[in-house]
Formats: sequence, structure tokens, C-alpha cells
Amino acid sequence: MKKFSIVSIVFLFIFTMSACSESTSPEKAMINYESEEGTVEVYENPERVVVLSSFLTGHVLAANGNVVGATSWDFLNATYEEHLQDASVVSEEDIEGILALEPDLILAQPGIANLDQIKEIAPTVIFTYGNLNYLDQYIEIAKLLSYEEEAITWVDNFQEDAQSLGKEIKALYGADVSVSVIESFGKELYVYGSNWGRGTEILYQEMELSMPEAVENDALEPGFYAISTEVVDEYMGDFVIKSMHVDADTSFEQTSHYQATSAYQNGRILEVDGTSFSYNDPLTLQWQLDTFEAFFKGE
Repeated sequence: MKKFSIVSIVFLFIFTMSACSESTSPEKAMINYESEEGTVEVYENPERVVVLSSFLTGHVLAANGNVVGATSWDFLNATYEEHLQDASVVSEEDIEGILALEPDLILAQPGIANLDQIKEIAPTVIFTYGNLNYLDQYIEIAKLLSYEEEAITWVDNFQEDAQSLGKEIKALYGADVSVSVIESFGKELYVYGSNWGRGTEILYQEMELSMPEAVENDALEPGFYAISTEVVDEYMGDFVIKSMHVDADTSFEQTSHYQATSAYQNGRILEVDGTSFSYNDPLTLQWQLDTFEAFFKGE
């Protein structure tokens, strides 16, 4: 009986320790990330990411990140649709909603509401739009998601493909062929420089296509420039990418200033969805590049 009791106690001890070992999950490893606001301690492999700034969402998705919460604007982007099926709409005003998603990484931009409270929920990294160029922005976010090597490979391949296409376009239409990116948003009409989404990074930085002189003078430095219908012809290149939003004013299309341009008369105007085309993350960039290839080659 005594022997039985001792054996039973030892067995019970071993069973208990084994159960405790199985039920206790190891702590997640942490790393130091050097952000624009200084060193931030983040989880090495974040599994649940909340993104509170729409210009960052596509970068996270492209870096194989699991986005559990994103802005309402992101859900209007057809490019992201299949990737956000299980995600929730969140905002900096909805602290309880963010908390309920149990994120282990939050990405945001400076100046958002309730930032101090948000930082208490999970490690939070801040990015300012334009501080990094569009490709470095992807690589930086990939670092946070243990996806840096894959991101660098994608960037190299993307640049090679885009630059090759630029050379083909110049061979087809001449070294000085020009392209404009214009956009109708509400009652306003804009032209864009070389770093404001909408395919501008591909057209001007990678393909090295020319801007009309008026676009270069007025939009290159600030990134975008509002124009009137009466001068739209001065800003239209040999080719035009026309970014259109829902309920945008399209009356400029009926004017002689617009219809007298070579781009209009030669059928060299490509209309794109302004909401989805406005981003410059890898998912959008690949779509833009494929779209441009078909457009310029007449496919």
C-alpha cells in the first residue's frame, strides 16, 4: 500500500508538470525596431496587425501580414478586397474596437487621435507619408513582419520589369514621349508629379517618361496641383492617365480644351478607378504596371 502511494504521487507529479508545460505558452520574442520616433520594442513575428493609416495597409498585405483591422477607406479599394475579408473596420476614435481585435502590432501616422491610448494596446510604429520613398516604405514594413528578404527580391524584380517597359515605350513612341496623370475629384481637377501614387512612381521614376512642361513646373515639387478646365490642354501629354472618382465632375471632358489635345484625338487616354489606383504599395504597383503595359502596347 505504501509502495502504491509513492508511485501514485510520483505519477501525479509528472502528469501535473506535463500538463502545465503544455498549457503554458512561451513568451513571444521581442526585437528593437528603429522607427522615425526612436526605438520601439516590437514582437519578432507579429500575427495580428491593425493599420490605422491607409497608405500603409497594402504594404502590410504584400509583406504577408495578417491585417485584422484597417480603415474604412481600405475597404473601398478593390485591390485589397480579397485580403481583407476577415478584417474589421477600425479608426483611431474606436479604442474599444482596436482592443477587441487583440493586435500585437499597430501601424499609424503621426498626429492621429488617442495615440497615447493606442500605444498602450500593442507595440505601435509610426510612419509619416513621404519620409521614405515608396519602395523603401515596403521594405521597412517588411522588416517588422520578418519578410525583408522577400521584399528586397520583389523590389529588384519590379524595378527591372518597370524600367524594361519604359525602354519599350520609348522605342515605340520616341525618347521624348510624354505622359500626364490627371484626376477629377469632386469639383476639382488635379495633375500629379512623380511621387503621389496613381502610377506616378512607375511612369516617371522607373520608366523615366517625360512630363509636359506645365506639369513639371507646377506639380513636380508639391506632388499635385489643381488646374482649371480652361488650361487642361496645357497639362496633357502624348498619353494621359485619367483617374476618376465616383460622383466626380466630368464636364471638362466636353470642352474644346480637352478634346483638342492629341491624347484625346489619338485615343491615348486611360481611365482608371481613382480610389483603387491612388496607392503605391506592391499590390497596387503590380496592377498598375500590368495596366500600363497593356495600355501603351495597345493590348
